[in-house]
Amino acid sequence: MALNKGEWSEVYVFLKLLADGKLYAADKNLNKIEKIYYPILKVLKEGTSGDLEFVRNTHIKVIDKDGNILIKLTVEKFKEKSIELLHEIQSSKKSAFEVPNILSFMHSIKITKLKAKSKEKRDITLVVHDLFTGHNPILGFSIKSRLGRASTLINASGSTNFIYCLSIPLDEHAIKEINTIDTNSKIRDRIIEITNKRSGLEYYGMQNEKFEQNLMMIDSQFPIMISEILKLFYSGQGNSISNLVEKLKELNPCNFNLKNNHPYYEYKIKNFLTDSALGMTANAIWTGHYDANGGYIIVKEDGDILCYHIYNRNEFQDYLYDNTKLETPSSSKHGFGEIYNNDGSQFFKLNLQVRFV
Repeated sequence: MALNKGEWSEVYVFLKLLADGKLYAADKNLNKIEKIYYPILKVLKEGTSGDLEFVRNTHIKVIDKDGNILIKLTVEKFKEKSIELLHEIQSSKKSAFEVPNILSFMHSIKITKLKAKSKEKRDITLVVHDLFTGHNPILGFSIKSRLGRASTLINASGSTNFIYCLSIPLDEHAIKEINTIDTNSKIRDRIIEITNKRSGLEYYGMQNEKFEQNLMMIDSQFPIMISEILKLFYSGQGNSISNLVEKLKELNPCNFNLKNNHPYYEYKIKNFLTDSALGMTANAIWTGHYDANGGYIIVKEDGDILCYHIYNRNEFQDYLYDNTKLETPSSSKHGFGEIYNNDGSQFFKLNLQVRFV
């Protein structure tokens, strides 16, 4: 089975957490907080014939849903396999590759499904001992790996298209001229040409009503905020989230009272990034329920594993805010970046995709 580095990283996290027995918290700069950690009691995993519990103590026991102990292995075995897999991930030059020894080991412990379902935010489910409360909660974590290409936080699709109406209609010759611009930065150059022809882009709505309403859960004006950020990005005024928000504050499209320096835009953008990381998607109705209710697990370049949990929410939000950017996905694949006519008006779409730096 060939997997990419991000998918193999999910397997690596499973092996290493059982080997280490602890999951440490991170600060906003992704440095380990030595005093904050969560002892791992169990990892819950879907196995060959149903749900399994990997119980960690002096040994690691694989227990089925009826409480039967199927396998008992040493912690050292998991440590050995995690080190082996880390080396394979770090050394591979391929976009997708096989690791037969690891695949064989996973099959031996009754696991054949190595990666989480793409529609779910949680990639691993843990039972930890909460040192703050004394409880043993079941927590779902999303896994992001820095061992391969930077992960996406929000994936591009037709559902993440924002629709703008041209403020001044253009003639057919001008529209054709703009739509045929085919430079390396064609979206930016088309927007510039629209401006040169004394027109502009005014937010009209979103292609996906569910996603628009999801954003309005954060703030009724939040779609307007993102629409302005997209215009700034596609106009060539930067790509990092934090820098774009600084420019958004200067524009103040929502006419907030900023005289007392309330961080309206930063606060709402951080909530948006957090919701997107832990539960919200473009195509499902967002109720505020986090699928990844534990938080985020980050696999660092050196193989160290750290987490952002609900208790260090501020650090998590700062990490997301300082380590994400917008990028331009395929305009032909997702259907944006051209002027088109509809019911006598002219429209233009821009697409939202967010990736870690």
